[in-house]
Amino acid sequence: MKTALFALPLLLATTVAPAIAQDDHSGHEEAATAYTIETPIETLMANETTKAIVLAELPGLDAHPAYGQFKALSLKAVQPFSQGVITDEKLTAISAKLAEIK
Repeated sequence: MKTALFALPLLLATTVAPAIAQDDHSGHEEAATAYTIETPIETLMANETTKAIVLAELPGLDAHPAYGQFKALSLKAVQPFSQGVITDEKLTAISAKLAEIK
């Protein structure tokens, strides 16, 4: 079984992730959440539909040993550190499928 390997240093997770993971607690809820490749990975993994979309292109992402270090980042943010595993083509495919969600 082939596992996607990502080079994500702990430094990245401790310096970039907290800034990206900040929530807007304005008290306003949207009628529907729009999921994109800019959505934090942990948010995508928390929804069965979006999780299936992501894992169809990136199997094993949620089981990666460094998942805890990069889950607060988006797929787009993780791409440069993925050693070519997260390609533009995969992001385009994921993005298109996420856009179909109502």
